[in-house]
Amino acid sequence: MTASTVTTPTLATPLAATDGARGRRHLLSSADLALPQVRAILDTAAEMHGVQQREVKKLPTLRGRTVVNLFFEDSTRTRSSFEIAGKWLSADVINISGKGSSTSKGESLRDTVLTVAAMGVDALVIRHHASGAAHQVSQWVDAHVINAGDGMHEHPTQALLDAYTMERRLGSLEGRHVLIVGDLTHSRVVRSNLITLKTLGARVTLVAPPTLMPSGIRAWSQAEGFELSHDFDAVLPTADAVMMLRVQRERMSGGFFPTAREYTVGYGLTRPRLDTLVAANPDVVICHPGPMNRGLEIGADAADAAQSLILDQVSAGVAVRMSVLYHLLAGEEGAA
Repeated sequence: MTASTVTTPTLATPLAATDGARGRRHLLSSADLALPQVRAILDTAAEMHGVQQREVKKLPTLRGRTVVNLFFEDSTRTRSSFEIAGKWLSADVINISGKGSSTSKGESLRDTVLTVAAMGVDALVIRHHASGAAHQVSQWVDAHVINAGDGMHEHPTQALLDAYTMERRLGSLEGRHVLIVGDLTHSRVVRSNLITLKTLGARVTLVAPPTLMPSGIRAWSQAEGFELSHDFDAVLPTADAVMMLRVQRERMSGGFFPTAREYTVGYGLTRPRLDTLVAANPDVVICHPGPMNRGLEIGADAADAAQSLILDQVSAGVAVRMSVLYHLLAGEEGAA
């Protein structure tokens, strides 16, 4: 694939939210993306995925653009894939961590992002422990802002890459039954995935113990049309895809479950559950946004099974994030 083969799809509406005053486009929430925009991102990601198979993994598309990855929380997959995505599109990419920035000296988030933006950057990819941080940053800077995870709120590019990965194996997600299982309360992945999967026509069931079901989720489920379950074994045989969520013990301050063993017995994807799953549907797929707690929410047999798409998700992360950067930065020029 050459640079000339990657064209800007015509979007019915802007790719994502705009900040009005400057007219900049951002990706802050999965709810900002209607079906035509999700499809445009995923279709472009399929083209970008071909770059990973080339000997020279470079496109000139974003030459002269500067992207700053501003991460106030630890990350391996998201930060690395955004860095690779930007570099493969020939952008100048700078990584700044919270521990290595002036915020560790007491500088406010606002002053930090204004300082970085004053250097003339084109896009800020931000991960922050506070929900709503990316949206707030978009109001302060004259640059495109991409939410790479804000607290326990959202992670829109993760949802896009998860959907992309599932579609590559399953085809259309219209009518497919996806289970999202585990620590729903502390996950920023679940909200974004739920929105994106529903946009693509999937049927979604959230599975967790009562202590890890978020407050108000029953009313939300009735409004949005997804299902809830506390019984993993009851819904398991009906699944086309099972997404296991990490138990985020670093965010837990109380006893959300008695012991790790009891959590695994009730909600872990163990070898017996894997056998049940595959017997009911040999084409089922298994996902996990990572990092995994092997032996807690997912057993080694399931993580390494033929049905597992966990490494495919990592690979897809680069292609999808290339697509997002392309639509926000190069797509802007094409629309103009």
